[in-house]
Amino acid sequence: MEKVEDVERFLKNVDKISELVKELKSSDAKVQQEAMEEADCYIAALDEPCRTKVNKTKINTNPPLQPSFGLQNESPGSFMKLMERDAEDRRVKRIAKEKKATALKDKGNEAYAQKDYESAVKYYSDGLAELRDMQQLYTNRAQAYIKLGKYKEAISDCEWALKCNERCIKAFVHMGRAYLELKNYNESRHFFEKIMEIEPGMEKMVKEYLTQVDLEEKRETRETNAKLEFDKGEGKGTTVPQLLENLSRPDQTPLFYCGGLEILLRAVTDCTGQTLFRLNNGFSIIGSNDLVRSCLLQKTVDAHSRDLCVSVLRLWRALCCGNDENQKMLMMCPVTKQATVHLLTSEHVAVQNECLALLCLYSHMPHGRRLAIDSLNMHMLVRNLMACILLPKQQQENAAVNILENFATEKKFHIQLRNALTESVIVPFTSILRSINKTNRQILPPLMSAIGSLARDDVIHHKLAHDPECWDAFPVAIRQCSAREYKEILYPMLGLIINLSTTPSPVIQEHAVSLCGCCQGLLSDSDGGVITRATGVLSTVLPQSSEAVQLVIQRGVVRTMCQLLKGAGQDATKYAIKTLTVCTAGSHLAREELLKSDKKLSILRHLLGSSCDELVLGNAALCLADCLQLEGIASNLLGTDIVLLLLRHAAGDAKKTAVQLNAAIALATLCRSAPRHKEKVRELHGFEVLHSCVKLINS
Repeated sequence: MEKVEDVERFLKNVDKISELVKELKSSDAKVQQEAMEEADCYIAALDEPCRTKVNKTKINTNPPLQPSFGLQNESPGSFMKLMERDAEDRRVKRIAKEKKATALKDKGNEAYAQKDYESAVKYYSDGLAELRDMQQLYTNRAQAYIKLGKYKEAISDCEWALKCNERCIKAFVHMGRAYLELKNYNESRHFFEKIMEIEPGMEKMVKEYLTQVDLEEKRETRETNAKLEFDKGEGKGTTVPQLLENLSRPDQTPLFYCGGLEILLRAVTDCTGQTLFRLNNGFSIIGSNDLVRSCLLQKTVDAHSRDLCVSVLRLWRALCCGNDENQKMLMMCPVTKQATVHLLTSEHVAVQNECLALLCLYSHMPHGRRLAIDSLNMHMLVRNLMACILLPKQQQENAAVNILENFATEKKFHIQLRNALTESVIVPFTSILRSINKTNRQILPPLMSAIGSLARDDVIHHKLAHDPECWDAFPVAIRQCSAREYKEILYPMLGLIINLSTTPSPVIQEHAVSLCGCCQGLLSDSDGGVITRATGVLSTVLPQSSEAVQLVIQRGVVRTMCQLLKGAGQDATKYAIKTLTVCTAGSHLAREELLKSDKKLSILRHLLGSSCDELVLGNAALCLADCLQLEGIASNLLGTDIVLLLLRHAAGDAKKTAVQLNAAIALATLCRSAPRHKEKVRELHGFEVLHSCVKLINS
């Protein structure tokens, strides 16, 4: 408190000196004289020593150029020069101290990176001796203190960091972590929640920290209850330890261990039993049993060994159900990491089913997913899951694809799969696409969803967009689904193709004719969702292939798009107008086809007058400009609202630059093709608008 009072006193002194300096500069001689007298008194009062030890600053009462600082005979100008010189000296010293403190901070960071936390603390402390108000030194030292288990010291450093910067996010993070280690869960939550108040964009990170607090508090509560049960010396408090003691006996038969595990399974169905198992070293006892390990690693394949393997997997699942700490402990066992992945390939159906059930348990919650992703070999896991999907038996494919779909929501999962995507995912996925049948029909929609989630990662998206196997398999799959009316597969598959084809690639261009031909065939489907998505594929693939454009035009795509635009929903309208624009931009025939269907371009005019979507408006204006290049079209539009519509968009929202430019181009083309439109433009003061658009184009 004394340090805080000294800092506040110092700040008041600074304010007072600032006021005196202003008065000394006054043009009023009387004001100057009074200020000089007051300054004399004020400086004399500053001779008392300051008690603070934190970066203290006071007026230099003995400047080097004169023996005293009396102001009675000094002019305001001299006083100002002395003040400026003193300020400059302080600035130079401050820079030197900052340089030393920064160098010490860097050394501390190097020591921290090498896990030498004691040395890191020393360097940060030396830096603070140079510069007491350097926020980074406090937060860095707090982080090192946490590593050393000195949580109260870490909290103190964070409090000082907040005095330097009350919005310091790192200080709140470290305080939350320190209070969590001290088991003060309410305080920990308070400081993590403060981060949200300062930076709402860090919501995801804060939620993860708050989840850690909840898990730790839940773990402590469960362990307390389990210890109370144990101390009573009755019920599960004695049953679980006794069972574990029996199971720790070596060289018993598989039947002996199977029986013991089945009894133990019934004793760990609630959180108390689960916690007693963990507190009595249960995971180590089971995992270190030679016979159990042999069964889990499939070194023995007799019937009794398979049954023992099933019993262990069932026990693990019961222990981990709803118990995050047990999930964590299980994933720390070396035998678990290996067995959980390899047992997916077991020839024993019951073993596979129990392994899939355990993985499902982990995949359903973010905490479990992250534990598994950090612990297991994800490349092999995904490859084995895809093998279960590729060769389904007894509904195992549903569990496998569910696990994959859940894991695919995690960014870290994406990163780990990047280098093994082709072997682990693409090869089995395209194999399924080429042979769609009644057996794998049900699992393809969720599998498409999982692939779509993976494609959110930029690297994976790029690889899928450039993979020849994918684009060779898609047309095959579309034809199969169309012939068998598997619309539940068509819908997500077309959505995936739209997503991937937004990234142009030579591979897509190579397969564009085949793909667009298949999708054009779907435009006569009775399902509006399929029609919309087929149009979406055309809108993203056609711009990559002029050959595909000519093909769909010859097959009547322009007329189909016009019909679709008359009664389409928002997505269908967006896709249809883009498809139509791509066709009219690259083909004289397409423009003629459009005019045969709609002589006054009423469809385009309707879109310009009713839509609020920037993509729809921009494409409608561009398509109109293309059509106006045909002879006589502009004259057909005399007497319509076309000039007003185009002017409205040319002078519209400056943020919609593409709409403005396309509308201006269409308007200029209109006036050039039919000069009589100029009268309407002039009447509506449109030439000023066009002039502004020209400036926009030139800029």
